[in-house]
Amino acid sequence: MMIDMHAHWRPAEVADALRAREREPRIARNADGAEVLKSRMGDEPLATAFDDVDFHIQRMDRQDVSVSVLSLLGSFCWVEAQPLEISGPLCRRINDRLSAICQDHPGRFAAFAALPLTDMTAAAAELERALGLPGMMGAQIPGNLFLTAADAEAARPLLEVANRHKAVLFVHHGPRPGDAFPKIGGGTDNARRRNGTLDMQASLSSVMVTLCLTDVMAAYPDASVVVHNLGGNIPYEIERMDHRSLLDTPEEELPSARVRRAKVYVDCNSFGPRAIEAAVALYGAERIVCGTDGSAFGVDWTRKALEEARISAEEREQIMHGNAAAMIARTVGAFQQERVAA
Repeated sequence: MMIDMHAHWRPAEVADALRAREREPRIARNADGAEVLKSRMGDEPLATAFDDVDFHIQRMDRQDVSVSVLSLLGSFCWVEAQPLEISGPLCRRINDRLSAICQDHPGRFAAFAALPLTDMTAAAAELERALGLPGMMGAQIPGNLFLTAADAEAARPLLEVANRHKAVLFVHHGPRPGDAFPKIGGGTDNARRRNGTLDMQASLSSVMVTLCLTDVMAAYPDASVVVHNLGGNIPYEIERMDHRSLLDTPEEELPSARVRRAKVYVDCNSFGPRAIEAAVALYGAERIVCGTDGSAFGVDWTRKALEEARISAEEREQIMHGNAAAMIARTVGAFQQERVAA
């Protein structure tokens, strides 16, 4: 069985807010008068623009996925960048719905909260509230918050809440409110490859350098962090990083040793067997979980990659199920025990 820690969700609860928007993504009527969701990916009929729980569970059952951990799809994360009077109520509505899904289908779902990121005090308060809801194990936050140690200072209120509740922060490639995004314009050659792979992976590598090679996480020993897509290109870049370190700063501990010691998890979303082997060699299988983007294609791709990777059966089980199961028990389970004790 697979636990999917990276399963994006498109919540129907934001439909009215999408109708009120004047730029994409937004809901508008097409030439035939039918409502469609307009985004940079094109127009989508409203009937298929949002996710359906029953459909998702049927797909999970077909593909042997025991648990999906839900988080906002990137094209819906615009809600978090709105002024607080808009983003606050929207995030609460989304989080309440995600928790309801978890309650209605015990043992099949957990969820990462959406947060009103234009106000970090309010974001921390919403994370605190959301962690009191059944099934909520943390929050999804944009990778640009951790591009450098200086950037990460803004995230300390969220790290403090996560540490207090032994919660998980799922760091996903994306902009902070106000960041230009995507970086590459649609008219550029190979824009999708440049944005969706080259820039994404480079940005995630910077995130991992911040999380693993600075002391940003030192004050938060009970918080867990998961970075998607194998933490960028670090599994391939680490040898050069070690080489440069030996030349430039030979008195310092090697980057590979610091990365291996860091309490940062990665998921193996969208990568193949050779990349998974490199990640196991660097991080250790105990620091890798499954991620699929919440798509049928993603499940098939990830399962095939794990089957073909030259790793042990024990390592494969850790990645597919064991690590995530322990994380869910430590987060969702720990908070529920606090509630009972209180």
